[in-house]
Parts: sequence; structure tokens; C-alpha cells
Amino acid sequence: MSNDYKNKKFQELLDRLQQESWQLELIISGFAIFGLFTALPRIELSLHIAKNDNQIYTFIIGVVALVACYILIFNLLIHVILRGLWIGALGLRYVSGDIDFEELNYQNKFTNYLKSKIVSFDRYVGRLENYCSVLFAISFLLIFYVISITIIIVLFILIANYIISNDSLAETPRTIVGATLITIVSIGSLFVFLDFITQGYLKKKKWLSKIYFPFYWLFSFLTLSFLYRPLVYNFLDNKFTKRISLFLVPAYLIIIIFNSIKHQNSNYIDNKKSTSYVYLDKKEYDDLLIEENDFISNASIQSKVITGSYIKLFKVFNKNVEERIYDFNPSLKPEDDKRGFRTGLKFSNSNKNTSSRKRDSLARKYIETFNYIYEIHIDSTTYKSDFMISTNIKNQTGFETYLSTRKLTDGRHMLTLKRKYIKKKDTIVVNNALIPFWYYKK
Repeated sequence: MSNDYKNKKFQELLDRLQQESWQLELIISGFAIFGLFTALPRIELSLHIAKNDNQIYTFIIGVVALVACYILIFNLLIHVILRGLWIGALGLRYVSGDIDFEELNYQNKFTNYLKSKIVSFDRYVGRLENYCSVLFAISFLLIFYVISITIIIVLFILIANYIISNDSLAETPRTIVGATLITIVSIGSLFVFLDFITQGYLKKKKWLSKIYFPFYWLFSFLTLSFLYRPLVYNFLDNKFTKRISLFLVPAYLIIIIFNSIKHQNSNYIDNKKSTSYVYLDKKEYDDLLIEENDFISNASIQSKVITGSYIKLFKVFNKNVEERIYDFNPSLKPEDDKRGFRTGLKFSNSNKNTSSRKRDSLARKYIETFNYIYEIHIDSTTYKSDFMISTNIKNQTGFETYLSTRKLTDGRHMLTLKRKYIKKKDTIVVNNALIPFWYYKK
């Protein structure tokens, strides 16, 4: 039937569905709001995990999902409120009919003013209906906009990582190709953005339209706009829908600005940790990770106050740690880098020729290199770095070791985790983590 869209019966069906769509809107809004509020904690949790593990692509997906959830919740809540008002207005219309200004018996000044502003109760009901229908449609259109923007950002990242910074490609060709692609995507993104905020200005001017069309055609595929293009132009050909769409963008900006406003109590005390010499961060102590979204950001010990015979030190693993290990021991870097997203399906045994003995030998070299890179100090005393690969209470993968407290005196101490890094063929040692703690022997 969709191919026969000019058929009169099909148009009558659409008109009938259009009149009854409010029921579906309310059902979908209700289920969507419930589902979104249920999904929010899980999305925020996965976002924290991705941030702590430096999983950039997972983090981007999480941000998109979170932004989409907030947009839908905001819009659908307003939609449900306006639909409720619309249903109430219909019920009142059934009882009271239209507004009888003469019955109100106001002075002419007020009567004329109200007549010019309200005009008719039916007009009011009709406008509420229009607002509800447009708001419901634009909610999902905005999600496509968010996805489109994300695709462009990811495209820049992919070009930078897999072309410009790809050491397996020759430097000159990769630089030329990367710079060309970055330039094309940048110019195209600018054109699309300008065309969007001016509501099609570039398409209206003859010479500009000729320049813009190739970029428009390319970006219609890159941003998946061919999926929602009819919705966009149906909004743009109507003054009422234009006003609604223009109102929502400033509304979101105002919400973001208000949400960013925070009261500062001190010129020196800040909630964000700047140095462990004066601040304590709960993410450095295992026993303070009580919330579901609390994760160790870098390194941790078991508690602020140590009363036992040992300190458990845990260093979180991330991609940067492995890159540093490759810098100090290039022989560990495999020809086939298996990091990143991969399917769990296996059509052949790629590790067939790799013996378990060889893998164990490489794993031992891996951890030996890690222990060489990282140094442990408590105050001025150096401790042997004897880390092993482990998983902490938050299921974070990392490196774990234990330090004796036998030589510690009562009071405050500073645990410093240092690491080596290579700069212009020189090995430099820097502080990687500073964790203050108090020791009191039982």
C-alpha cells in the first residue's frame, strides 16, 4: 500500500490514523519514559566504566545514548503534560462549550483584549493538539541529529588514528591522505552546519548551491540523513513547526547552562582533587567504593587508615599502560594487534601455531617489563615492585601487589607510584599516583 500513496483510500486511512494518533502517542510516551528512566543508571554505569578504562569508542556510544535519553525524557515529559492539558481542555469543552466573554461581564478594555488574545476555546484546543503532535515527532528527529553529529566526530577520530597516526603506512602518503580527508570532512561539516542553522540558505543561492551539492550528497550518507530527510523538510515547509524547532535548541542550551551552575564555598577548597598532598580522593581507597558507579581511576589501596601488617596496592590497567610496555620492550608488540572491538565468532584457530609455553613466556616478560617501569615509594623508602595481573572488587582489570608496614611509624604517610617513560631516547621518571594514608599499629 505504501507504493500506492496517491490512492484516495490510502490517503483517507492516513487522515483517520492522524486523528487517532494521540492515543498511540500517549502509550508510546508512557512506556518510553518508564524504559528511559530504567535504562539511565545502566548507561551511566557503562559510561563510568568506559571512562575509567579509556575505551574511547565505548565512551562515545555511552555519551550518545545518555544524551538521547535526556532529550527523549525532557521532550516526552512535556508531551505527556501537554496531552494531559489537551484532554482536560476537551473534557471542559464538552461541559462548558466555548468561552462566553459576555457572561464574564468584564469591562470593554479587558473583554476586547481577551478576545484578541484567546479568540476561541476551540482555537486553544487546536493549538495544544498541534504542539503535542509536533513535539512528539521532533523528539525522535533530534535523536537522529545527535547520531549524525556523533558520526562526524567519530569520523575525525578514525582518520586521525587509522590514517594520520598509523605507523604501518608510509609517512608522506598517510599525511597527505589524512590531511585531505580531514579538510573535506571539516569543510563539509561547516557547510552542513551553516545550512542547518540558516534553514536551507545554501540551497537557495544559485552559485552556493552548486558548491554545496557535492558535500550535501556525501554527508547525506555519512550522517544517515537519507533516513529522516522527509521529516526535516516537512518541518521546514511550515512556519508553526519551524518556530517549535527553533525554540527547542535555545531551551536545551538554557538547561545545560543552568545545570552547569554550581555554588563555590571557598577560594581554596575545591571538590575536585588537584593534588594528593592536600586532598583525599575516595577513588583511591577500596573500602570507600560503595556506590555502583564508583571506580578506581588510577591506583588504590585498601583504606585510608592502615592497621594491619600490609598495604594492598592496585594499579588500574588501560591501553596507555600497554603502550608504555611496548615502548620499553618492543618484542612484546604482536604483529596482529587484537585490541579493540572484535567478533566472538571464530572460523579458524588463529593461535594454532602459538604454543602455551610461548604465551606464558611472553606473559612473564610482560609483567617483568611492567615491574621495571613502575616504582613504589612510601615517603622516602623504596619498595620492590612485584605486581601481578589481577581483578579488583569492582571487576576492574589491573596489577596488584602487597607492601609490608613493618618499618612504618604511626601517623600520616604518602605512597607514591612512579613510572618511567622514554622521551627523545632518554628515560625519565614521573609521579603516576600519590595516595596519602595513616598507619596505626593495632
